[in-house]
Amino acid sequence: MLKDVPLEEWAKAWSTEDPERLVGRGHPVGDFLAADRWVVLEREPGRLRVRCALVEAVRNPKGELFGGFTPTYVDFFALFVFHQSRAADEPRQWLATTHLRVDYFAPVQGPEFEMAGHVVHKRDRSAHVEIRFEAGESLCALAHATLLERKS
Repeated sequence: MLKDVPLEEWAKAWSTEDPERLVGRGHPVGDFLAADRWVVLEREPGRLRVRCALVEAVRNPKGELFGGFTPTYVDFFALFVFHQSRAADEPRQWLATTHLRVDYFAPVQGPEFEMAGHVVHKRDRSAHVEIRFEAGESLCALAHATLLERKS
């Protein structure tokens, strides 16, 4: 049964040894967003910055990121930002997004854009993560996600 598979087993399916990559192929959402092609620009405890491709499937007719897909990027990326705040030897737990908000300032246009995330606050099993969508010098969107570690 799927619910009995430990998170570490799932994570192996889409992990990568390449330090310039966040994730490999094999994660359904990651594959949809072409996350295996994202380039890690910065990786520090509780902080992560990546350059992303704006895939065709998430573009509106003007070629910009369709607003409804922005939270998909946020939800997926926030998990990795959160895990970046953990010690390497800490066992991973399943995470649930309990709150997500996105404020839009300018269109996210392709072919690439950057996401920068950091853990704003962490306590017990929950964390608040902020994610910025940037294109050049422009802040296109600012997102906030609250994550909760679920006991397996």
